[in-house]
Parts: sequence; C-alpha cells; structure tokens
Amino acid sequence: MTVRLPAGDGRLRVYEPRTQPLAVTPGTPFTSRTVFSAAHVVADPFADTTPDSPAAVDWDATLAFRRHLWSHGLGVAEAMDTAQRGMGLDWAGAAELIRRSAAEAKAVGGLIACGVGTDQLTGPATLDEVRAAYEEQLALVEESGAQAILMASRALAAAAKGPEDYVEIYGHLLRQAAEPVVLHWLGPMFDPALEGYWGSSDLDAATDTFLEVIAAHPDKVDGIKVSLLEAQREIDIRRRLPDGVRCYTGDDFNYPELIAGDEKGFSHALLGIFDPLGPLAAEAVRVLDTGNTAGFRELLDPTVELSRHLFQAPTRFYKTGVVFLAWLAGHQSHFTMVGGLQSARSLPHFARAYELADGLGLFPDPKLAEERMKNLLSLYGVDQ
Repeated sequence: MTVRLPAGDGRLRVYEPRTQPLAVTPGTPFTSRTVFSAAHVVADPFADTTPDSPAAVDWDATLAFRRHLWSHGLGVAEAMDTAQRGMGLDWAGAAELIRRSAAEAKAVGGLIACGVGTDQLTGPATLDEVRAAYEEQLALVEESGAQAILMASRALAAAAKGPEDYVEIYGHLLRQAAEPVVLHWLGPMFDPALEGYWGSSDLDAATDTFLEVIAAHPDKVDGIKVSLLEAQREIDIRRRLPDGVRCYTGDDFNYPELIAGDEKGFSHALLGIFDPLGPLAAEAVRVLDTGNTAGFRELLDPTVELSRHLFQAPTRFYKTGVVFLAWLAGHQSHFTMVGGLQSARSLPHFARAYELADGLGLFPDPKLAEERMKNLLSLYGVDQ
C-alpha cells in the first residue's frame, strides 16, 4: 500500500509506509540519567467549546497516556508548555491536571514533577501579585506530593524592572520551597512574551543572573531545565552549576549529544519531544545505562530530524505535531486540541511528520496510522 502525500509545492508524492513498528518493550528503571517527558493533554472532542472557552479535557485518555510513559520508565513533567499552559489550558485546568496526575503517579509508582507558574494572572500585575501567584501554585503542587518546576512567568517578565527583581522573586520562592525544585528557563522561541527573561535580552547577562539565583540557594535547586535551543550555551551553563545541581536538557534540537555528555559532564532530560518518542527514548537510555554511548546515539540520533521538524518556527506550535502523532499512534481516538490548536500547522507539515515518524517505527500499529493519515488527507481533498 502507498500514501499520496502533499510535497509542499502543490504536488503530491507517493510514500510507502513501513509494515512493522520498532520492537520496543518496557524495561528496568534508568540508572544513569533522570528522564522526564513533558506530556500533552487530550481534549474532549465532544465538548461544545470555542477557542476562548476553558479547556475541556478527556481525563481518561490524558491519564492513560501518562501511564504509557510511566510504563516505559519515563517520568512525567506535568502541566508544562507541552500541556498547552498559556495556549489553551488555563490555571484552573492545569490545577485539576496536576491533582489528577499526581494521584495517578502515586497509584502506579510513577515519577512526576509539575509546573508552577503565574498564569492565574490575566492582566498587568505587580511584583507582589506575581509572588503571590507563584506561591499559590507552589502550594498546590507540594500538597499534591509532586516535585515542583518553577516555570518562567510572562507576568514577571512584564513586571520586572531588572535582574534584581528576578533575584528577589526566585530567592523568596526557593527559601519557602519544602523540597528542591527545578528551575525552568524557557526561551522566547517557545513563548515570545518571555523575551528578556532574567532581566536582559543579552543571554550572557541573563545567564549570570540565572546562575546567581542558583548559587545563592543550591540546597533548594534539584536542577535546571534549559530550553534555549543552543547546545553550547547549555554545556557552558552546565559546567558552571554548583555541585549536586543537575542540568535537565530542554533542547529539542540537540538532545542526543547533550544527554550523552562529554568528559566534563552530561545533561539529564526534560523534553517535549519525548512525548512521541517515549518508548524509543527509553530504550536508548537503557542502552546508555550499560555504558554504550555509541549505541545510545545510534538509536536517538535519527530522531532529531523529526524533532527539528516538529519544533520548527514558530516553535511554540510544536504541540500540534505532538498531538497529531499521538492520534496516529492510537493513544487517542481523535485529532482535536484544547483551544482549537490542531489548526496551527499545515497539511504538508503533518505529511512530513507522518513520514518521519513512520520511518522511525514509532507507530505501534502502522496500518492504523496509515488509515488515519489517509482520513486526514481526504478531509483536505487529497484522494488516494
């Protein structure tokens, strides 16, 4: 069987799908790296909503996907940007997601960390209001029993006058955190409202402020997640961290080399691309656990082309490709997203994502993926 796919230049090309998936089975827990997948949410396709409505979530399918990730040994990074925080999922929805996922993690023994932000603030805010919003979310995450990830705040980016405001806000939060947290530096390619975070658009100056916060509270920082899509900058930051503070790569362009590391260290992982790559990524990390770095790279390097495709500019719409692949893989029965975000990518983009994912063997049932891809093509007027 073949599939006729749009090539992006107005023409159609013929693609022959593979017939067998990559053979991957759940295995033992990881020993050399701590690895989180930032997981997407599954929308309720039958809810009568608009793009401006509160998110309607299919909780059963959403939690089932988290159990899928846990079954392969991955941790779940919950209520992050992959879950459409600030792009369809408001704080009320995120709070419910955190409660439900944390309870599910406890039930199955899964590793979970949850995003703490300020997205209950819907307009201009003072620094005191930003601090209070962070505190509210931090309290909820800690009460749920999950580890906290202090996410970058649009409200703080708008309210801060300079680096000293970031030092004060983050210092206050770290002093009151019950357990060590993960600090998340999300670059403006993921969210344009975060331009100039840490008080400067000069990344060297911003890095100095970021590291100043960590150096002042090393006992309260489990690690950092760096999502700047610059491998060398992450390596440089990693080498400047205090002893005991981990680097979790958030670089969806360069993750194999960053996780593999070098003679001076390595990165752990907290990645949106590990949502569609979950089983394959887990297999690769288990190979790395044996000391076989070459085998790890052999498995994971071929996935970078897919990741760079999904995360191409405008990068913040990578969630659409992630959910699209979850639908093709059979993890959900439909391709709809909260906020109507399924419309954020083009048909040629979807076609290439399908081809790359199929080539990697990511679909447990290649025939199902082919049928669903053909159904989508037919909606766009592409006859097979």
